[in-house]
Amino acid sequence: MSKVAKGFDTPLMRQWRQVKSRHRDDLVFFRVGDFYELFCEDAEEGSRLLGLTLTSRNNGAAQRVPLAGVPAKALQEYVDRLVKLGRKAVICDQVEDPAEARGIVRREVVETVTPGTVVSDALLDASRNNFIVALVAGQQEVGLAALDVSTGQLVVLGVPPARLNDELDRLEPSELLLAESADSDLGGRDRAVRTQRPDWLFDLVTAREELTRGYGVHSLDGFGFEAGDELLVRAAGGLVAHVEEIRPGAAENLCAPRIQRSDSVMTLDSMTRRNLELVESLRPDQTESSLLSVLDLTATPMGARLLRSWVLRPLLDERDIWKRQGGVSELFDGPHARSRLRSALGGIRDLDRLATKIGSGRATPREVLGLAESIRQLPGVIEAGGEAEGDMLRELLDGLDPLEDVEAAITEAISADAPATLGEGGVIRRGFDSELDRLREIRDGAEGFIAGLQARERERTGIASLKVGQNKVFGYYLEVTHANRARVPDHFIRKQTLANAERYFTPELKDWEEKVFDAEDRIAHLERTLFLRVREELARAVPRIQATSRRVATLDVLAALAEVAERNGYVRPEVTTGFTLDIVAGRHPVVETVMPGSDFIPNDLRLDEEARIAIVTGPNMAGKSAVLRQTGLIQIMAQIGSFVPATRARLGLCDRVFTRVGASDNLLAGQSTFMVEMNETAAIIHGATGRSLILLDEIGRGTSTYDGVSIAWAVTEHLDRHVGAKAIFATHYHELTQLSDVLSGVKNLNVAVREAGEEIVFLRRLEAGGADRSYGIHVARLAGIPPEVIARARQLLDELEGTGAGGRAGLGRAGSGEGGDARAGMDQLSLFDRVHPVVAHLRRLEPDRMTPLEALSVVYSLRALADEA
Repeated sequence: MSKVAKGFDTPLMRQWRQVKSRHRDDLVFFRVGDFYELFCEDAEEGSRLLGLTLTSRNNGAAQRVPLAGVPAKALQEYVDRLVKLGRKAVICDQVEDPAEARGIVRREVVETVTPGTVVSDALLDASRNNFIVALVAGQQEVGLAALDVSTGQLVVLGVPPARLNDELDRLEPSELLLAESADSDLGGRDRAVRTQRPDWLFDLVTAREELTRGYGVHSLDGFGFEAGDELLVRAAGGLVAHVEEIRPGAAENLCAPRIQRSDSVMTLDSMTRRNLELVESLRPDQTESSLLSVLDLTATPMGARLLRSWVLRPLLDERDIWKRQGGVSELFDGPHARSRLRSALGGIRDLDRLATKIGSGRATPREVLGLAESIRQLPGVIEAGGEAEGDMLRELLDGLDPLEDVEAAITEAISADAPATLGEGGVIRRGFDSELDRLREIRDGAEGFIAGLQARERERTGIASLKVGQNKVFGYYLEVTHANRARVPDHFIRKQTLANAERYFTPELKDWEEKVFDAEDRIAHLERTLFLRVREELARAVPRIQATSRRVATLDVLAALAEVAERNGYVRPEVTTGFTLDIVAGRHPVVETVMPGSDFIPNDLRLDEEARIAIVTGPNMAGKSAVLRQTGLIQIMAQIGSFVPATRARLGLCDRVFTRVGASDNLLAGQSTFMVEMNETAAIIHGATGRSLILLDEIGRGTSTYDGVSIAWAVTEHLDRHVGAKAIFATHYHELTQLSDVLSGVKNLNVAVREAGEEIVFLRRLEAGGADRSYGIHVARLAGIPPEVIARARQLLDELEGTGAGGRAGLGRAGSGEGGDARAGMDQLSLFDRVHPVVAHLRRLEPDRMTPLEALSVVYSLRALADEA
């Protein structure tokens, strides 16, 4: 609290200081009349961040208070802008009628808006969850609870500390919630807004009580919590308690916690997600070049979020995969039913977020209508899947609640053309409430009354131009021009004088005015009361709406995967518990969509117990990286239940997919390209098992040639002898092709090219055997390197190849463990011959200054040097 703020001793400022003392780091929007005010340091910061005009006033104190304010109607806009900047907004509202208050109006904090708890549509992406994540660290595990307040989704899991960053990268939280005593580096300092709460909030007893009370249960066993899940309970309970405190009532709209066990889904580290471009492109300007962008033909926001979750968490249980495949296959085989299903789904809005808004009392009349319109599509969804026979579809459709009573309640109460906001009027349907209808008749009868009164008074006074009018300032009036003023009767009472006319009222008109205005006030109050009552009744159906939303989302994803499979010519892969990976005519699902016509060249690939590792050689631009990436993508697609781009695919389940594809300097961490490569390679070696799929695109490019070859050779040996995983290694080190001679589990493949004179044609076809040339100079020419540089490069290459680098046989012997000096023939390649010591010694001599005795001494020293060489 600033010293300036402490100096203001007025009732209003004392009230503000009490609130500010509990929210020192947040901006407090303090309701004063029709404005929300920011005081003192908040005003100065609000002026800087939001562009508000900074002013001051004394508020009854001797000193002037720094002040910035926003109109109450514009509050949401400014709060949204503040939260986008990563800050928190505390809303302190008047909680009693100023007319009835004794002394200063009572104010309380009604809401705290933070990046992780926003519900404003302007701040939310319909296709992504917005998570606040709580972390509780133990010795061997971190309890993690992730809550999307806007949908009510609560996910709980235990994460080994080494994988915490990968899990947080997947969830992309907007806010981290931690205990005050938590390690300052837990979860990373720069990942998201960090909020720290007292340790007792995460106490096991407190957390368990919060969950059981919030969900109305006596035990957490029914949610799947097991003995030993204390960290998970503490994280979930602390998170729910925190959200309920800053957004009262939020806990009432939460879905049941969903516990994710590490043995049910594949962990994809951030390196693999990035390298395979699963949900985002590596190139910011190409938003449509991720796997998700190809697969996402979903029709609903819930479906889009669920598909994203599926892509980031492939399944590990073959039965779950087969079940999803069955649903996709049935919709794939029934194009007409699929078309009807997708058409019905297209009319369904975001049921998750609509349910949360209704449950939290934030839904507008038009959003309530949106729920009814969405529910009306459900019979079409059920009808489209009426002939489904598979387990997956039947389970989803048979349990789909059509919510007919919810739709009927909305239709009966809410006008079909209800406005966007409650205050605009016309929300409640005619016939729903008799008193409201009576009041509306009074209000709507004004037009007839005015016409009748005007006709009567014209006849009575003889003033043909007399008219009856109304405005918001003066109400109803009779207007007479100055020319007819002498004919005005005595019962006309003057109300307003204009330049060319006089305005009057009569007792009859005054009575009518009061009656109409009273009716309008009562209509506004009654409409609000009735709407809030309807919304409260709908809130009881929130769990049912959420359950229906989950089923609709799953149907949407299955239909989208079936649709993309038909459009792109995918096939259902055979997913097995065996080891073999066998892909016939496999294609890259993203690259093929951006290549015109049928230009993409499919490739076959097989890895099995006899040949677990494939060394892939070939020139740059030939397609080695594409083969690696498409293999990883096909494996992941298969394990989310999708069809895959191939003519046939048989894929053994993988527990992890690892990639080391490309690298860049991490200067902020003080790491070079080579260090990044080595860190990534080390993570793969330590994390891979015999059920993993490893994709390596070069290792050791950031060091000398022979260092790089040696490391790549040793890594491949280790993977073959000690890990036993399936692996594809794309490399320019042709020395590695000799590994197939010494390791039984290694085979060579190359991406074929065809030479035509000095030109080369990339065939992009994978063939057996290793490549014998890299064609780097050809690629350099294609890149636009000047002809004179290309010519010089060819000359130097001819010289190097003429002298012979040597060392390959020696490397083969060293690597195979069959004896031989590992350094044999492995001198570093150089464009210049090394100067011999004797030549160097001779160049230093000055013969004209030497005596005969000195010359003889030099001869002996040269002889000694020659002997040493």
